[in-house]
Amino acid sequence: MLRAIRIRKRWRQSDVAARARVSRWVVLRIEHGRLASVPIGKLRAVAASLDARVDTVVRWQGGDLPRLLSARHSRMHEVMARFFGDLPDWTAEPEVSFSIYGERGIIDILAWHPSRRILLVIELKTEIVDVNELLGTLDRKRRLGADVARSRGWQPLAIATWVIVADGRSNSRAIANHVAVLRAKLPTAGRAMRAWLRNPAGPVNALSFMPSVQGTHLGPTRGPIRRIDKARSPRPTHDS
Repeated sequence: MLRAIRIRKRWRQSDVAARARVSRWVVLRIEHGRLASVPIGKLRAVAASLDARVDTVVRWQGGDLPRLLSARHSRMHEVMARFFGDLPDWTAEPEVSFSIYGERGIIDILAWHPSRRILLVIELKTEIVDVNELLGTLDRKRRLGADVARSRGWQPLAIATWVIVADGRSNSRAIANHVAVLRAKLPTAGRAMRAWLRNPAGPVNALSFMPSVQGTHLGPTRGPIRRIDKARSPRPTHDS
């Protein structure tokens, strides 16, 4: 499939390799279906260089995994609904869909502070698979957020973003492995977000964990209170 796109664009394998910042041999292996030795990140990079996208599907116990992840995602929404219920100055709408200039998607939570005219785009992640895709998706939603807000009669002066990740070992490892990139893009931690939400002044870009336990049950706290530490640790430390 990627070979067909390359040929349609009249590109050489070396052209694709240069755009994807990989070796030509990686492009060759992908085009010949020898994917076992190709890291998923390089496969996605090659696809992106061709304006294509690679979606990976993890199957577990006869296809029950999507329902499990959906249940966890719904539970995160419930926790956040209670969290914003304690913040009367904010209006929070879940699952806001958009279709703008051919770009379609869903913003997990779109929150609005009318007196400060600040828009907050929230991304809930049950599982981190690709950090680059996460940041790219967040940038797109932030860019389109103003148009989505204006369709609701909101006129934002500033747009903030907040990524909230379900706690767990795999997510902790993924964040620890990319902590420099994530903190450069999302420098504000969960504890600081609580204070900012009560007195928002200008935009912030935040990243934090939502405490969770096994299965679909997330912790009894009313909101995400754990920060992402700079230390490369599989289990980030709780704020005191």
